[in-house]
Amino acid sequence: MNVAAPTILIADDHPLFREALKGAVARLLPQARLLEADSAEALYALAPLHPDADLLLLDLNMPGAQGYSTLVHLRAAQPQLPVIVVSAREEPSVMRRALDHGAVGFIPKSSDSLTIGIAIAAVLEGGTWAPESAGQAAGVDTEEAQVAERLRDLTPQQFRVLAMVSTGLLNKQIAYELDVSEATVKAHMTAVMRKLGVGNRTQAVLLAGKLALDPGGVVLPPDESEG
Repeated sequence: MNVAAPTILIADDHPLFREALKGAVARLLPQARLLEADSAEALYALAPLHPDADLLLLDLNMPGAQGYSTLVHLRAAQPQLPVIVVSAREEPSVMRRALDHGAVGFIPKSSDSLTIGIAIAAVLEGGTWAPESAGQAAGVDTEEAQVAERLRDLTPQQFRVLAMVSTGLLNKQIAYELDVSEATVKAHMTAVMRKLGVGNRTQAVLLAGKLALDPGGVVLPPDESEG
């Protein structure tokens, strides 16, 4: 890694906050190459194009993101890419779950630019960074850890289909969005259910919902018996 001129991915749906992050990075590393995504789907398209990126700054709550699922998916797909979660959710439990699911840092959105710079510098140098309060929370339980392990087995396309089902989309809508046939979507969901060890799409969504920021608010999908 060329620390003097790293490639940093910024995934956040708020333009003003992306600008604030870019400003903090630019002050720390004026030569850094900054690439942006404003949704989970945009990030899924961007990240594979830059396998040698040095850092991802990831918002947990943006369109298409399912709590910690996006973090888990990207850590499985690109394990060499360090991820710092940047979030307005500042509860110690939220921070600790992010770290347990593979993030190497956590920056609260209320942090000043100096703190942001310190955190980014620590991670680019191979370390970790999070507020001290993160260490005061209990780690993820066994059930959540097992769900994360199953999600890691999904292919990128299977993960996208599950994420879309989790937002309430029908198979035909997913097929349109991904430019594939409904039969392909059904095949992906069948594979997802098999890998997750469940019998229908509702159970798949509920299981993936274990990684939501607020598991009680999971939206159940429409009933499509074919998967």
